[in-house]
Amino acid sequence: MLNQKKKVFNVAIVGLSFGAEFIPIYQKHPNANLVALCQRSEEKLKKLGAAWGVKKLYTDYDKLLEDQDIDIVHINTPPYLHADMSVSGLKAKKHVACTIPMALSVNDCKRIVEAQRQSGKQYMMMETVIYSREFLFLKELYRKGELGKLQFLRGSHQQDMTGWAEYWEGFPPLLNATHAISPVLALGNNEADYVLCLGSGTIQERMHSKYGSPFSIETTLIKFRNSDLAAEVTRSLFDVSRQYRESFDAYASKMSFEWSLIEEQKHVMFQGEKPIYVDIPDYAHLLPDEIREFTQSGVYSDENQHLSFKQGGGHGGAHPHLVHEFLSALINEREAYPNAVRAANITCSGILSHESALKGGELVKLPEWTLEGD
Repeated sequence: MLNQKKKVFNVAIVGLSFGAEFIPIYQKHPNANLVALCQRSEEKLKKLGAAWGVKKLYTDYDKLLEDQDIDIVHINTPPYLHADMSVSGLKAKKHVACTIPMALSVNDCKRIVEAQRQSGKQYMMMETVIYSREFLFLKELYRKGELGKLQFLRGSHQQDMTGWAEYWEGFPPLLNATHAISPVLALGNNEADYVLCLGSGTIQERMHSKYGSPFSIETTLIKFRNSDLAAEVTRSLFDVSRQYRESFDAYASKMSFEWSLIEEQKHVMFQGEKPIYVDIPDYAHLLPDEIREFTQSGVYSDENQHLSFKQGGGHGGAHPHLVHEFLSALINEREAYPNAVRAANITCSGILSHESALKGGELVKLPEWTLEGD
């Protein structure tokens, strides 16, 4: 278990497609000891275990949770497994880090919030966008007062998921929208109060039945709690002709930021009406020396290199920042961001936006248990 003197946490990575990205980061982080890997494919598990020198290999997640040497489970499995695996991990008295989304239903998000409170262990949703270099850049400007007062925010995540795993076919656009929702809420440390959303267009009819959703695009308005701010978020997955774009814009009184329209073009800052094309700096200096290299490159296998994974050295260099945030929170006995409640607020904003779209744009409030601010 945890070495209190050195504050080193024993980590298990669960799911080794996207999850393989995190193997060398944990191995090199001074406060982590990667002790176990878990993967349903025994062949792949053994191959990766041998390649990275990890001796404890599990094909059964429940068996892994019985291992008393493990402090942290980092879950990187398909979305429909996240809720049950997170709850099981917390009940087994493990700290849980889980890739997005937190869950695919409001009830499952609530189960995780309750399990986290009952366990006394930490939960963090490993949302990449709010640890990307673009977001860290905006966050620094906002903290220093250079943006001025935030006035409006926009998130957009458009991609073509044709040919992805079968369970994605017909997936409602905003049911998994944390990449677009998280930055608009996180920049000013806000919470969503209510949403109202419209669906637009139609995907191929053969895809309608799986999730009961016909929409090609969904766009939601999010009203922030105890604030004069609102945000707009748009998401598309099928039958929309558009280059991949995972982006956010921030409009403020002194300076505003707009994400580039085309991949590899520069982002734009505005001072008044004057546009300034910016080179976003890397934020590796915020990390321990041992893992700074991972803001620029990753290990993701060639056959799985979707743009979102390779973009900017792995989601805009976010992967080592995610690991460091979770470990730092545990070491300093503080809540990681986003913790279970904030993750639920972000995730449920998308889930309830889709419900609003199905109801023709009806206003839907976020549940009280997703709110933690005063």
